[in-house]
Amino acid sequence: MVAGVVGESKFAYDIWGSAVNVASRMESGGEASRVNISGATYRLIKNQFECTYRGKLPIKNMGEVEMYFVEALL
Repeated sequence: MVAGVVGESKFAYDIWGSAVNVASRMESGGEASRVNISGATYRLIKNQFECTYRGKLPIKNMGEVEMYFVEALL
């Protein structure tokens, strides 16, 4: 992730990079009242949470990324 300040007299902050692309796709591909996580996050939590695989979503400049819904604590 990269962050920067845009402007000289009035500062505006912006963040860009692959983290932003992943977050945006996860938000647009999610469902109300459900937690949507990437395959990378799933691999970190799979022993603590029950998750449902939901397929791969295309992400700009990254190809397809596996997505999961978190269902319950194990």
